[in-house]
Amino acid sequence: MIPSIHKQGRDTARLLAYLYGPGRREEHTDPHLVASFDGLAPDPGRDPNATLADLSQLLDEPLHLLDDDTRPATHVWHASVRAAPGDRTLTDAEWADIARRVIAATGIDPGDGAGCRWAAVRHADDHIHLIATLVREDGRRPDHHRSAKRAQAECRRIEADYDLHRVKAGDGTAAKRPTSAERHKADRRGRQRTSREELREAVRRSVAGAASEEEFFDRLAAAGLLIRRRIAPSGDTLGYTVALPDDRNAKGEPVFYSGSKLAPDLSLPRIRERWPQTSDDAPQQPALPSVTGPASARRRASTAAWQALLVIDRGDDGVIAAQIAATGEVLDALAKTSAAHTRHELQAAATAFERASRSHIRAARGHDRALRQAARDLVHSGQALGRGEDGATTAMALDTLIFLAIAAAHWHAKKQHAQQAEAAERAADHLRVAYQAAAEHPMAMLHQRGRHLAPSWQRHHSNAVRQALPELADRILTEPGWPALAATLAEAQTAGHNPTALLAQAAARRELDTADGMSDVLVWRLRRMADLPADPQNAQGQRASGTHAVSSPGRAAQIGTRPAAPHGDAEPRKASRQK
Repeated sequence: MIPSIHKQGRDTARLLAYLYGPGRREEHTDPHLVASFDGLAPDPGRDPNATLADLSQLLDEPLHLLDDDTRPATHVWHASVRAAPGDRTLTDAEWADIARRVIAATGIDPGDGAGCRWAAVRHADDHIHLIATLVREDGRRPDHHRSAKRAQAECRRIEADYDLHRVKAGDGTAAKRPTSAERHKADRRGRQRTSREELREAVRRSVAGAASEEEFFDRLAAAGLLIRRRIAPSGDTLGYTVALPDDRNAKGEPVFYSGSKLAPDLSLPRIRERWPQTSDDAPQQPALPSVTGPASARRRASTAAWQALLVIDRGDDGVIAAQIAATGEVLDALAKTSAAHTRHELQAAATAFERASRSHIRAARGHDRALRQAARDLVHSGQALGRGEDGATTAMALDTLIFLAIAAAHWHAKKQHAQQAEAAERAADHLRVAYQAAAEHPMAMLHQRGRHLAPSWQRHHSNAVRQALPELADRILTEPGWPALAATLAEAQTAGHNPTALLAQAAARRELDTADGMSDVLVWRLRRMADLPADPQNAQGQRASGTHAVSSPGRAAQIGTRPAAPHGDAEPRKASRQK
């Protein structure tokens, strides 16, 4: 149940004409009254003898109690109450009860016998409109301060009483929803999203990983947006507005939105908080090595996400809020540079997580440097391919980001940030779908190699799992992904690592038993920790040349020499020649 308080007006008759009319797109069907202040108001929709003028005059009668110079300039209060998608169709009697409860909760007619005159009009199955005159029967103004918050609280109770979908309670940090006029305009233009929504996404992507104000504005221009800066006499930029080139008003002028109207954290002062501090007391951190190429950028993102997970586990609230906000930047950057087969789900994940990136807990900027650098690397490394090392490192990064989104959801839930927790969970769902698309090819190759390992090598690596993870071994060894993990353990041992020690270290970094597939999670952790190529085919090509090229500088391991076979068994040598 979603209430919306609309802008106050000054013309009761005009609003009634819209409510009882066909609508802007002929969407109003059977407009009629379901409730009113006294239950006796005329209904122009169902009573042929009643007119809109009759109803308008009745509602406005309290205005005549006031002198002309004391009447409010805007006296028409207007709200709508909409059922959530999937809710059952409510009867007129149920909507009438809901109207009375919302009107009372907002203070328009609190039930003291002298409240404002109001009416509730229904012209669709899923919502009603409330109209009231903001002068009480005793000539005083109503106490409707914070009416929107009051209406929200009452709607939560109505949902429980009527067994309707429970809308998550908000905290006032959500981005402003598009207005009905904006939605109708988008429909007329044949667009699925409003200009406000398109601009919010474009600005989010432009700020993701940006290191300075000029870089931010350069990205906005590169995205094709029209930009206006508000300049102080000193020459400093105080704020900005943006518009889509083809979004015009009735006069043919571009429709501009300020950053703060797009989202609370997209105002210029809030954006500036993300950029490095230059004061003497700012946290000093060593410069990170440069990253080139989409695959390297994705490895960086995966590493930064794991660092963020440790912070969310142990950090204070401000630092955690910064990590979650920066995670949104990583998702925006990843969606912007993703291959076609993962792009849709990554865009959906970034859009969902946008709600999770804000709360009343202010982010302690500066502690999110690694994630913001990872977002910057993703943007500057360019578009990733959907195959090879690019595609496989995308799966590696997504595997980690799923855990990060879940951790954000858990933290928000503990803080009772209901909308943010739900948004983070939805983002995790989209990331899982994107992961399946990105991981399909590399995991299939690893699965095939694992199936072709000699039985003695399979026993060798299963023993390593039992030694390192005794409580989880039975589940891991029966998972469909076990052959891929066995192949990865074989690669790691060939590169000179101890599989048992590596498994124990990988499992200690984060719990595993809530993962859908523990084998998949371990595959990507091991490949990242052991600096194995994310793409198994890449590793096979490097085996032929006798060297293992890695993304991070300063580490290269010779893999031309095969590991010793398990004791008393020469069979693995023959099997490895078959791989």
